[in-house]
Amino acid sequence: IQADGTHGNCVTFVLHDEDHTLGNSLRYMVMKNPDVEFCGYCITHPSETKINFRIQTRGALPAMEPFRKGLNDLMGVCQHVLSTFEVRTPPSLSSHR
Repeated sequence: IQADGTHGNCVTFVLHDEDHTLGNSLRYMVMKNPDVEFCGYCITHPSETKINFRIQTRGALPAMEPFRKGLNDLMGVCQHVLSTFEVRTPPSLSSHR
């Protein structure tokens, strides 16, 4: 959902089947971008499993760019955590998966 007159630099993304776990982590990653002026999310209602995730950038930078970068960066962090865990977990514990 693009705000009127913003040329794509202010967009609200609706993420279905998600909650605070993704919302807060992704917000943190997106806010690390210095071109992002605002980033926040809300859960529309406790009985709904979707979040509204809003990004507003400075200038003409489309909000889709920091959104994609935030998702990619978050996937990289999660992959690093998983790899570190697997390396440091004794084989006897990791075989119970």
